[in-house]
This record gives sequence, C-alpha cells and structure tokens, in this order.
Amino acid sequence: MPFNHNDHYHPLLLDQLPPGPGIALDVGCGTGRFARRLAATGMAVEALDVSAAMVEAASGLGSPGPGKIVYRQADVTTDDLPEQHYDYISCLASLHHVPFGTVTKLRRALVPGGVLVVLTPARPSGPRDWLRELAAVPANALARLVVYAGERLNGGGDDGPRAPTQARFPSVAEVRRDAARLLPGSTVRPLLFWRTLITYREPEVDHPL
Repeated sequence: MPFNHNDHYHPLLLDQLPPGPGIALDVGCGTGRFARRLAATGMAVEALDVSAAMVEAASGLGSPGPGKIVYRQADVTTDDLPEQHYDYISCLASLHHVPFGTVTKLRRALVPGGVLVVLTPARPSGPRDWLRELAAVPANALARLVVYAGERLNGGGDDGPRAPTQARFPSVAEVRRDAARLLPGSTVRPLLFWRTLITYREPEVDHPL
C-alpha cells in the first residue's frame, strides 16, 4: 500500500498509552492496523467502524496478541458506550466524519487517568501552518518513494478495502477552539503530514485522606 500518513504516526500514538495493559477503544478502526498494534502491547481492544466491509476485513486478520481484539460494526455517534470504562481511546482520521462534540461522549467513556488521542486532518490557519504544509510536500514524496521501493522488493500488494474519505476538514484554529471547550486541559499539536494530534487525559479522582 502507499505511504500512509496515519500509520506513520502510530508510534507517536502508542507513546501516549497509560501504564498497564488495560482496555482500549479504537474508533473508526478501518482494516484494524492500529487495533492490532494496540493488542501487541497487551491491551484488550474493542475496535469499532461504521463500515461492515471494514469490520469484515479487519476481523479476518485476527490479533497478534497478547491482547485480544473484538471488532464491531457501530456508529459511535448513536451507539451507547459504557462510561468510565476505557483506559485508552484512539480516533484516527475519523473524527472529521462526525460532529466534533462526539469527543464529549468519548471523554465520558474514559476511566480516571484514561487517555483520548485524536489524530485528525486539519486545514492550515496561519503562517506556521502553511510553512509546515509546504515542508510536507517533499517529505511526503520521499516517504512515498521509500515505501514504494520497499513494496517492490518485498512483493507487497493491496491492503484490502479503502476507508471512505472526506475533503472538508476543520482548520487548526477550529480544532484548538473546540478542544479547549470540550476537552479542557488537552494539548493540540500540528504534525508534519497534514495531521493534528489532540491528546486528552481524564483527571484522576482525588481520594480523601
């Protein structure tokens, strides 16, 4: 498959995992690439996607262990999520398909100390963003060339069905504004390959002495 901007940031997302294996929710799992990486860390993973074709493709690839993966066709905007249940929730290039307010529902599903990571496309809002966009063009071309050469050498092929795409993305400024409002204390970090990372940690519960 061609160089994938979301897959490129998997290690960065895994760096945000809280201590211990715990339970993870992967929203918009696609063919399950990140869900499998979560399972490889020992997390018990629930992977959701609105597309039946994606869920079927991901389920056929199994789990690398030691954590198990349960794939489920679901619409996170309408299906119920248990509150205070997940230690880690990931949302990779899927939040822009639903109202941003969906993060409130995801936040409620976190245990105290749990982490929500959102990797989302975002349009540039200022000069720094435009400079980053320009720098990404040659870097992206080089990365695509390296991946293509590796696939030719290793006989790589098609990676299954493709997730639906959407051309209308929020701006970085809009992401910052909405994250500050709905995920207080979160960080918003624009990244090189046309992605922005939102990281939110649910506050720990203070126990009386």
